[in-house]
Amino acid sequence: MLEEVERWLAARSWRAADRPVQQLLSAKRATGQSVSVVLPALDEEATVGDIVTVIRRELMGRVPLVDEVVVVDSGSSDRTSQVAAAAGARVVHRDAILPRIPAVPGKGEVLWRSLLVTGGDIVCFVDADLREFSADFVSGIVGPLLTDPDVHLVKAMYDRPLGAAPGQGGRVTELMARPLLNMHWPQLAGFVQPLGGEYAARRSLLERLPFPVGYGVELGMLVDALHLVGLDALAQVDVGVRVHRHQDGRALGRMAAAIYRTAQLRLARGHLLRPALTQFERGADGFEARTHAVDTEERPPMTDIAEYAARRVA
Repeated sequence: MLEEVERWLAARSWRAADRPVQQLLSAKRATGQSVSVVLPALDEEATVGDIVTVIRRELMGRVPLVDEVVVVDSGSSDRTSQVAAAAGARVVHRDAILPRIPAVPGKGEVLWRSLLVTGGDIVCFVDADLREFSADFVSGIVGPLLTDPDVHLVKAMYDRPLGAAPGQGGRVTELMARPLLNMHWPQLAGFVQPLGGEYAARRSLLERLPFPVGYGVELGMLVDALHLVGLDALAQVDVGVRVHRHQDGRALGRMAAAIYRTAQLRLARGHLLRPALTQFERGADGFEARTHAVDTEERPPMTDIAEYAARRVA
């Protein structure tokens, strides 16, 4: 590990308990910053309501730390939108945001569009499939942004159990993202959960970043933020344990391919063939090939979008 990263780990890694909520509230009042929480959601009726309920009760009711909770539904076929709204979230459908640009499937697409329907100076992203959700997932990662003006992006770090096996979750992180970062961006080797879906950032940073539309968004954002604001502007906070549903091996393969492609684009911008990933499933007559397109599209920095610029002027 680079000496620079060792120093960063000591200076920019914290626990959620290091900043009590009352300290954060005082800092929020003193600086006048506002906080938006965004939950990208697709068929998450079983968990999204509990997450919204905890945020509203703990961080809007007991202490006014969060100013808005927005669930962006990317086309759920279940009752995700109704459950989220009943819990008190403002629900916006992905396709209703910036309709002149047709939406494409993907998590990064939803996060990018969420900048147009939120107003916070600090934007906090939380995956909607978390179980046993704690308010620390929000207050922990928002805390450094409220208290330290030199910090621009904060990732949550946590244990990720896989069933009964502690620490065995995050398979794409260990098999794809961590090797890529260590080999090509060693300054980012200190991040415990580089692909984690829980992170917060200043709007002033997010609006200047391109957003890969799919699963490469977390790696792309981390790499681009490193180049834009530097390592010392990035941080991580330990929020405990993350419990969520796990994808099967084929889905993980597709995630890994998208993440590799995101890294590839950042290593060598150029004219590259649209990649595909072929996987195999056993059928009635033996193994059958299934080929999937790999996400390659990226949305430009939001500051390049006329509607976003007009909203800021208004």
